[in-house]
Amino acid sequence: VQLMESGGGLVQPGGSLRLTCVVREISIIPSLVTWVRQSPGKGLEWLASSHRDGTADVAEAVKGRFTISRDNDKNEIYLQMNSVNIEDTARYYCRLGGITGPGTQVTVSS
Repeated sequence: VQLMESGGGLVQPGGSLRLTCVVREISIIPSLVTWVRQSPGKGLEWLASSHRDGTADVAEAVKGRFTISRDNDKNEIYLQMNSVNIEDTARYYCRLGGITGPGTQVTVSS
């Protein structure tokens, strides 16, 4: 199983980004897929999970700003990030089962 995140970069406070996680070698249809992040000096922080029934859970810390979604046909999972702030600077990872991708860096700075 391979997971590959993309879409990170430099964004100004208040801006938006959409992260993409491409999953290869396994279908996401029956799977729970999760986005987590890690900031310098901090532990992993759970952000959101997309369940196989199409429902989603989002952490209170980012609820209302971050949205998780999936495209089962493309075998991709997305994290839409709106109204970002400096505290959102982190490396973002997707997870499926016990597999985590290499991550994509998001830096929020003016």
